[in-house]
Amino acid sequence: MATPDTVREMKIEAARAALAEVRSGMKLGLGTGSTAREFVELLGQSIRSGVLTGIRAVCTSRQTESQAHSLGIPLQPLSDLGPLDLSVDGTDEIDPALRLIKGLGGALLREKIVEQASTRFIVIADHTKLVEKLGRGWLPVEVVTFACDLLESRFREMKLEPRRRELHGKPLTTDEGHQILDIRVPATSEIAEIVESVRRCAGVVETGFFPWEATEAIIAMPDGIERRSRTRPEVR
Repeated sequence: MATPDTVREMKIEAARAALAEVRSGMKLGLGTGSTAREFVELLGQSIRSGVLTGIRAVCTSRQTESQAHSLGIPLQPLSDLGPLDLSVDGTDEIDPALRLIKGLGGALLREKIVEQASTRFIVIADHTKLVEKLGRGWLPVEVVTFACDLLESRFREMKLEPRRRELHGKPLTTDEGHQILDIRVPATSEIAEIVESVRRCAGVVETGFFPWEATEAIIAMPDGIERRSRTRPEVR
């Protein structure tokens, strides 16, 4: 069984492999979470040492913005950067088709916006995030505060076992001022169908299901790096 130190080493290994895909002058999207944090750290080191120059980036959370600022990574608004060359972010679950569940760090909305605005999105992970079927853990649903109580009741009626995300004993507020309801995908259900039903409910802003955004995955396995890729499907 992997120890916390071993898992962190694998995260750093995946982050280092993703950094090798970065070229000077690129416009980057920087993810949120423990694995993305390792990538941002390595990126900052490369910029400070002069290995990478002309990098401009946009962050998927205030937390990542704070880290990037501390490392001297040049940041600009997404609207100023236009289509991004590359985004790098972690994931909470990844299935064989490179579909993802993200958002346990609370940044799913900005993550999805930034990663959909990227020509390439490399997801980096250690092997513990691999699943055969998405829904092993919680699926985050970002909702407007006004509707949170109503949606919690509705999701309970849908047998989705909702729980309100809290921080220090109070409802968590996302960077965009919303709340998060974490739900369970029933074992007998397909996640895409559950998400379709959830998104029909007024007050739902976004979910942590990322069905098509990732173009590539770099996964740190116990015996080395494994790479997976796919052609991004056409969005309808």
